[in-house]
Amino acid sequence: MPDAVAGSGAAAPASAKPSFLSHLADRRIAAMLGLGFSSGIPFLLVYVTQSAWLAEAKVPIGILGLLSELTLAYKFKFLWAPFLDRYDAPILGRWLGRRRGWIVATQAGVALTLSGIAFGDPAHWLAWTVVFSLALGFAGATQDVVIDGWRITVAPAERQALMSSFAEVGWRVGNLAAGAGALYLSDAYGWRAAYLCMAVLMAPGMIAALMAPEPESDRNAAHVNSQARAGFVETVIAPIRELITRLGPMAVPILVMVAGFRMPGYVSSAMAMPLFKSLHYSNTDIATVTKLFGFGVALSGTFLASFVVPRIGILASLVAGTVFGSASHLALAYLAIHGGDGGGAFWTFAAAVSIDSFAYAFASIVLITYMSSLASSEHAASQYALLTSLCALPGSLLAGASGFIIEDVGFAWFFVGTALLGVPVAILCVYVWRVHPRTDAPAG
Repeated sequence: MPDAVAGSGAAAPASAKPSFLSHLADRRIAAMLGLGFSSGIPFLLVYVTQSAWLAEAKVPIGILGLLSELTLAYKFKFLWAPFLDRYDAPILGRWLGRRRGWIVATQAGVALTLSGIAFGDPAHWLAWTVVFSLALGFAGATQDVVIDGWRITVAPAERQALMSSFAEVGWRVGNLAAGAGALYLSDAYGWRAAYLCMAVLMAPGMIAALMAPEPESDRNAAHVNSQARAGFVETVIAPIRELITRLGPMAVPILVMVAGFRMPGYVSSAMAMPLFKSLHYSNTDIATVTKLFGFGVALSGTFLASFVVPRIGILASLVAGTVFGSASHLALAYLAIHGGDGGGAFWTFAAAVSIDSFAYAFASIVLITYMSSLASSEHAASQYALLTSLCALPGSLLAGASGFIIEDVGFAWFFVGTALLGVPVAILCVYVWRVHPRTDAPAG
């Protein structure tokens, strides 16, 4: 990375290190914090946090499992991403530019759909909640696409790591608000007030989008026209074709490994909240353990992964990540047997969830690092979006049947089963490690 900050005029001395405040003086960085915050709000409110509301409304466990499919828009967002790259948002695009226009439009969509959910009643009219939740998933996934597009086009390559870091900080705070914040508000004021407050919390992201600098591509009509001539189908297919060609004979095992790596975690997480509610933990207890404790625990798992990967290699870390991540579900099986009585087993609850959260964070960072190494520089954004969709889709589809499985075998055996799902994935990781060791180095 160059010593000089891009676009700063004179080069800074090699020994000078920019301070946190100097970073915030860059409009792009300050805007990234706000945009990351708004990006972190919708996902949990589509299903994970909402499942606590649905459980309280006595929605059957089988239906709860099916409703995990409400997040499918996040798995298929790459299909409409090219459209957002080539066309302006109606009206707003003319005033704000293509990227920022779509950002504000999607943020308004998130706020409106959150308000729609707030005025629903899943106990008596579940269809209303489902329709607005599907719309929220689409708006939230599209917001992620356009924010990533703005980040990539507004800053040069040497600033992308910094932009991503600030986006992650904002996202975690937004995610904390949508998790712990919404649960605390629901206990104090009810679910309608909680969802309306989450809609209001989209305002900082909108302000950030309005204050953000306009990417050069928004002002470059020739760039837009050349993108339009590329064709929708070719834009979607080209990154896939390049990735498969470059991986060669190892394309299938590598892509299957990516698809299966987080599958146990996705299936397990779909039924974590129903487990907690079945054990009679309050929303406040759940928020304290999963979000406040979980915030620090997840950061610890992230830091450990950042320490381990450079020392043992990415493929060895993948093996460790899938084994550790899947085995951690046994802690939830233990909780299903020994938890319960509300706060009577609070520390059993806290220990089990902390083990699972730590392992999930570790495995996620390892997978993100590996998927980043697979993407070529030419198709980095498209291929990364494709890989993230691939790693999420199988687990999300399988999670749809999780409620029916629990009806047959119970929570404890269900989580034992999700732990065992990691065994074939770990074997595949070892195979790729032995046969394709060159993926230990980032792609050039």
